[in-house]
Order: sequence, then C-alpha cells, then structure tokens
Amino acid sequence: MTPGQLNLLLTHLPLDISFVDENDKVRYYSQGKERIFPRSPGIIQNCHPSASVDVVNRIITAFKEGKKDMADFWLETGGRFIYIRYFAVRDQKGTYKGVLELVQDVTEIRQLEGERRLLQW
Repeated sequence: MTPGQLNLLLTHLPLDISFVDENDKVRYYSQGKERIFPRSPGIIQNCHPSASVDVVNRIITAFKEGKKDMADFWLETGGRFIYIRYFAVRDQKGTYKGVLELVQDVTEIRQLEGERRLLQW
C-alpha cells in the first residue's frame, strides 16, 4: 500500500483521526469532508480548547506511565452526538509511541433499531 492509498483510506473513514507521537508532536490528522473538530498544520500543539487541555494532559501522562490504555468521552453539540476516544499506541515491547484520537458523529448510529439485512439505497 502506498502512502497516498493509506491517506485515502484514512480520509474516507467516517471519523476524524489524529495521531500525536511520543514527543507530543502531532504527526497526522485526517482531513475528511465533514471533519468534526477542524485541524490545520498550525495545530502542532494546543489543538484542544483550553477547558480540555488539563484532561488531555492527564490522559497522555497516564498513557506514558503505562497506567491506562484508553479513555473515552461523549458530548452533544449542535444537535449531534459526538463520541471521542483516545488510545495509547505502543510498540511490540509495550513502549509508549503516542496517542491516537478518534472522533465520530454517532447521532444516526444511536437511532438505529431492529435489523436491516437487505440493501436499501
């Protein structure tokens, strides 16, 4: 798989992806059509609202210290239900290599009921 193909794959997932390495540098963020929380090349640091920075720092510290591997949050904003998940990224030896943040609008998912087993376009 080429880097271009990988970027297309990540950009077409129905969620926002951000990766911050072990040195706290933003190394990747997907740029899908409907990104929930905008990112730009200038976000190398401080990409979270000031009210969230302390919580994000606590998560990263716990990941670096090996105390936790995942944290999740959800919120309602603009009539949408947003699910935010953080995952510690570790190598095969368990060494911390960064944090993966996934943000997804799950408004429609929360409204699903019953089953749909046939294609309906």
